[in-house]
This record gives sequence, structure tokens and C-alpha cells, in this order.
Amino acid sequence: MQGTIFFIMSPNSCSAPEIGVCYYSSTPLVLSSVAPQRPVVYLCQKQAILMTNDKMPGIAQLNFLLQNRRSVFPDQFEKGKIIPDDMIWQLLENANWAPNHKHTEPWRFTVFTGSARKRFAAFQASRYKDNAGEKFRQDKYEKLLTNPEFSSHIIAIILKRSTEIAIPEMEEIAAVACAVQNIWLSAAAFGLGGYWSTGGITYDPAARPFLGLQGDDRLMGFFYLGYIQIPSVKGTRRPVPDKTIWVKE
Repeated sequence: MQGTIFFIMSPNSCSAPEIGVCYYSSTPLVLSSVAPQRPVVYLCQKQAILMTNDKMPGIAQLNFLLQNRRSVFPDQFEKGKIIPDDMIWQLLENANWAPNHKHTEPWRFTVFTGSARKRFAAFQASRYKDNAGEKFRQDKYEKLLTNPEFSSHIIAIILKRSTEIAIPEMEEIAAVACAVQNIWLSAAAFGLGGYWSTGGITYDPAARPFLGLQGDDRLMGFFYLGYIQIPSVKGTRRPVPDKTIWVKE
């Protein structure tokens, strides 16, 4: 990136210039001497974040964020380091602005943190042990116990079906998935690790009373969050022309 300015930030000192996108910081950085419109890359929490010092994010910033978002699994998190709750609230606020047909806003979130992580871990591990039968694996059982403790927060992703507006379920599923993408991109912008899991108790009927689901509500998995200790490898994608058909006549 020609004209790019690089700042190497310590893990405890993330960038927070006033650019219209919220970035957590314990040590704000003043960019008054940086020329307008020049892209700035911050290496924060061992993950690169691109932004400009203009008042509005540019397309280069968006492209970089979209293409560098990665799944970061709980065993890659820095165990014991807790994300501030106000940062989690910002992720959820961004999720709340996902597109949705007929404004049903079907996403709901249950956030586990603190000692509640152990309760969640014990429940999902015990359900697996009770129901796995001959397919039981000790390593999987232990992973269900330990992953929540490696994480700072675990967000249950819930679809709350509309009872007042007739709308196909698929459209509300898609809306919740968009909300999760907003969480994921926001986490990446903060330099946090995130992983959307549909394992554990996601498809277990016992999860419904555990999470208070009603009627046609659907559990769509869990989003694990933490500070990154081991970065994920660079991603790859097959060429988009191989997946696209243009119709012009």
C-alpha cells in the first residue's frame, strides 16, 4: 500500500483516533501530523487493522477488514485476559444494525462471562457425556470443558421468531447471520479473536430451557471471544469469477 503509515502498538495500547469508528484504547494516539486520506495500519493484539485518519472510513479500510477477518479459536486466546464489557456492548450495538426484512430484528444474545463460563462449560460437557454413548471421546469432552474458560465471553446466538409479522424463517435466519458478521468484523477491528461455533449444545433440545428459548425460537450457535495469543494463518479464497455468472442480455 503506497503511502501507508505503520504504527506498531503494544498489546495493551490499541489505536483510538477520532475517525468515526470506535476503537478501544488505554492510550489514545493523536494523528494530527498525519496527512489526510493516507491509510494507516495498526498492528494491535497481534492482528493488523487498517483505517484512515479521515472522518469517514474509506473503501480500502473496509476491503482490508473484510478480507483479513479470521476465525480465531479459543485455544488461541490469551487465557485469563478479559475483554471490557463496554467493548462487548459495542459489538452487540453493531450487531443490532444488521439488515432485516420487515424490521423484525430477530437476533437475541445471551452473554456468558465470569463464573458463568464454568456453568456453561459444565452443562455442555455433561450433556455430551450423557448422550455420546459409544462415540464418546475424552478429548472432545475436555475441550467442551476448557474452551469457555479460555474465552473472555461467550455469546449465545439466538433467533427470536416473529409472532406478529408473517415472514419466512429463512429470512430471519439470514438476518441473524448478518448480525453475527457485524459482531465478527467489529471484533476484528478491535483486534480481538472470535469464533462462531455450532457445536456443543447447539442442536441439543436441553439447550432450550437452559437458555430460555420459547416457541419457534432457534439456537444458532455460540460466538467465542478473547484476546489473541496465537494469530490465525492468512486466509485464502477461490477466485470469485469461478462462482459468478453475469447476465447482460
